[in-house]
Amino acid sequence: MKISKFLLSIFLLSVIFVSCTNDDDDVQEPKGAYENGILISGEGGPSGSIYYVSNDFSTTESLIYKKVNNNDLGVYLQSMAFDNENAYIVVDNQNTITVVNRYTFEKVGEITTDLKKPRYMAIAGDKGYVTNWAEGAYGADVDDDYIAVVDLNTLQVTGTISVSIGIERIVETNGKLFVSHKGGNGTNNIVSVIDIATENVTEITVHDLPDDLLIDNSGNLVVLCEGKAAWSGNETPASIVKINTTTNSISSEIEFAAGIHPSALVATSSNLYYNIGSKVYEVSQSATTLPTSEFLDSAVTTFYGMAVNNNELFVLDAKDYASESDVKVFDMASKVNTQTFSGPINGSKIYFN
Repeated sequence: MKISKFLLSIFLLSVIFVSCTNDDDDVQEPKGAYENGILISGEGGPSGSIYYVSNDFSTTESLIYKKVNNNDLGVYLQSMAFDNENAYIVVDNQNTITVVNRYTFEKVGEITTDLKKPRYMAIAGDKGYVTNWAEGAYGADVDDDYIAVVDLNTLQVTGTISVSIGIERIVETNGKLFVSHKGGNGTNNIVSVIDIATENVTEITVHDLPDDLLIDNSGNLVVLCEGKAAWSGNETPASIVKINTTTNSISSEIEFAAGIHPSALVATSSNLYYNIGSKVYEVSQSATTLPTSEFLDSAVTTFYGMAVNNNELFVLDAKDYASESDVKVFDMASKVNTQTFSGPINGSKIYFN
């Protein structure tokens, strides 16, 4: 009897020990100081920079790349792309893509060759695809835009894909790359479609100045075409265009009224959001007409970027293009401005890390 009680005690202690050990194993060590937070990139003046804000808004930190690496990125920091534990920081005037650990922001590599005015990057498998303006409208060759193909294992450009002038945003879906051609320093009105396997390029004609791209909840490509403003001397209408990514054909198009030129487009799982001036408008992804009143007025001086996450709308105010930006956070249910904090000079993009 005493032996049985002793063995039972040993058994219970072993269960408790194993349970505690398993609990310890389930605890994950933090990946870095910038995990689970918000990254805001700014084009710069004098240098592009990145700010960090924790998800609960209790911690903010400026110039995180410079603090970690004791170096500047240069102007203009155009965009960032992410893949597993890496972030790729595209700085067009420096012709570089700086690679950092996205959680610690320690520099792990750099791409410095075969880039010429890089703009945006999409990642598919172990390759990155980077849009490059090259000489653009001001150079001797205005039709030299290209996409650089980067081996992400070696950080080397292994090839290029020639496209029409003015490439901007790029997204990947279903083995294809979709690229907007806003025109760079000129103007354009096409979306290029590139088959990744063959690198064959086809073009879809849309309204003038296509810029922001996203994939909606039905797998369509949604394109915001800003249209030419009156000051250009040849005003053209803006539109929201949907493209079937299987057939590469336009499935629907909503045209804005004359004189209206939106400049940003983001999405939730069911709605699209765009801005006109300081006002943000909401439209269902399945809508065939545009709203007649705004969703909210952000009351910013210089609307320069927008993002949505967890029922919150983030708006970037570049103000005078010389001082720190303001980042305004709105609760999308109440439409109340719940947070305002500082961002980098010419803050233009927001990422959720």
